[in-house]
Amino acid sequence: MATRKKRAARRRPGRAEALAARIRRDRGYTYPEWEIASRLDPAFMEAFNGLYRRSLGVSHALPLKYRELVASALIAYRGEEPSLVHHLRRAKALGATEAEILDAFEATVLPGGALTLLRGLRALSRLQAEEQGRR
Repeated sequence: MATRKKRAARRRPGRAEALAARIRRDRGYTYPEWEIASRLDPAFMEAFNGLYRRSLGVSHALPLKYRELVASALIAYRGEEPSLVHHLRRAKALGATEAEILDAFEATVLPGGALTLLRGLRALSRLQAEEQGRR
């Protein structure tokens, strides 16, 4: 038997597509898995996207570029390198310099280990190559 959430999602054609587009717009990227989740459980993905906007989409005491650098350091620690490039791209778009990005990863050496630094440097290198390819 279909849940109430799933029945409601089916009654609103286009809701999942609009939600997936909003996620892409808010972040500057998306994953196919998020599009699937948007179709299967749009209420959850709306809440998830709201949490994203609250944590990485709005400046608070810590400006957005630094919030992105914190997120980048944690993502590097967790080993999610594809996602890391997305967040570094966003940090740079928000005004972070390569020196600030390097500083953020250098700060992770003691609590996060050398692999966190290495992952951060690899992602920065990918981002530099990407930017040079556009020139």
